[in-house]
Amino acid sequence: MKKLIKNGMLVSDEDVRKCDILIEGEKVAQISESISAEDAEVTDASGCYVLPGAVDIHTHMDLDVGMTRTIDDFYTGTVAAACGGTTTIVDHMAFGPENCSLWHQVKEYHRLADQKAVVDYGFHGVIQHVNEDILREMKEIAEMEGISSFKVYLTYDYKLSDSDLMRVLECAKQEDILIAVHCENDGMIRHLREKFLKEGKTEVKYHPLSRPPEAEAEAVNRMLYLAKAAGEAPFYIVHLSSAAGLEEVIRAKRAGQQNFAVETCPQYLLLDDQIYQDPKEGLKAVMAPPLRGPGDRERLWEGLRDGWIQTIATDHCPFTFHTQKQMGAHDFTRCPSGAPGVEERLSLIYSEGAARERITLPQMVEFICTNPAKIAGLYPQKGILRPGSDADLVILDPDAVRILRADHMHGACDYTCYEGMRVSGDIRDVFLRGKKIVSGHTFVGTRGEGRYLKRGKVRFSQPAGHNRNR
Repeated sequence: MKKLIKNGMLVSDEDVRKCDILIEGEKVAQISESISAEDAEVTDASGCYVLPGAVDIHTHMDLDVGMTRTIDDFYTGTVAAACGGTTTIVDHMAFGPENCSLWHQVKEYHRLADQKAVVDYGFHGVIQHVNEDILREMKEIAEMEGISSFKVYLTYDYKLSDSDLMRVLECAKQEDILIAVHCENDGMIRHLREKFLKEGKTEVKYHPLSRPPEAEAEAVNRMLYLAKAAGEAPFYIVHLSSAAGLEEVIRAKRAGQQNFAVETCPQYLLLDDQIYQDPKEGLKAVMAPPLRGPGDRERLWEGLRDGWIQTIATDHCPFTFHTQKQMGAHDFTRCPSGAPGVEERLSLIYSEGAARERITLPQMVEFICTNPAKIAGLYPQKGILRPGSDADLVILDPDAVRILRADHMHGACDYTCYEGMRVSGDIRDVFLRGKKIVSGHTFVGTRGEGRYLKRGKVRFSQPAGHNRNR
């Protein structure tokens, strides 16, 4: 059946204009100022914004972290995503058994996600060690599975040495594979955590002190130089949290380095490290990197406005507050690291970003729809509404107001970091490939309806630092 979205204000990464959208099957068929189609099912979007379905390229569904597992699987987590206006995710694989092949986790994640996800999905591979077989498998998996990105860590047990990073980056450059990087200095963090534990400083307020902004900035700086030395290998900095880290990005961009992109997350834009002063509530925000100060928040908003940062993802990594997070009640180092956020992202960035004019509406779409799709190799199938693209769209009522509460969320987590926050705007309807999957705040889709996406090559957006005053 044809569907017709009438009278809405279509927001793209370039402009906002009133128009109608005709959907035929799973695709956008026509966009015009006025469309008539007698045989179409009509949805009136008068007074509302119509956005492309949001794309979140940093989630952790059903993540095994050793001591425990994230509470959202690929069903509950993607229901939450859908209700938050996200119609595509690219999930980061967990580490597998020691010395396992890259194929091991590819097969495991298909087992976890296939026939469960309710939105379309892809995976980032993960590299735990480096040898010739691993480098060969990177190429194979990119070609056969459409997994065109792999994550590496500069900290944690499976961190890569600089020499192994160079091997990975040189392979990525040759094969046009994107390397996603968790940038924190492992030695600095290990020293500080051990120091605090020896001194009996185990309260959660020491968590941000054990992972200072300098740990992020040094690792960002090092990664930039490594990628440059590898011939400007394509890479992606995940969850940038600090002004110090951003300054390293700006330095490199001004020096001419372009073949990389940068992500931040709503928590680093809207929350700050004061929460860690509360020994109970602070556990909710134990994440890596940790929340920073108010000055860092404002600098990251500036980084978005000025084009130094390209995406806003979530790093959705939920653990229950009343059980799992309490593992760290007497020792912050034992608290599982991560927080929920996949459902809150679009509402928060509209309310605190676009509605407050920190960024424009087109910039909002750029950061949460278009740029993530380009970087993930999904554009123009995803991240934009134009003839031929998937008919993934969100109808947002800008005049509505809602209060964010955990008992209104659709995931399996028992808290939100934004409890009681009043947000402007409300998601009215969500469509996935032409089918309505969210109506009001009710999920009306089907378990397993999400499709696995074989992704193409990365497409970076325009050079960072181009200030778009639209």
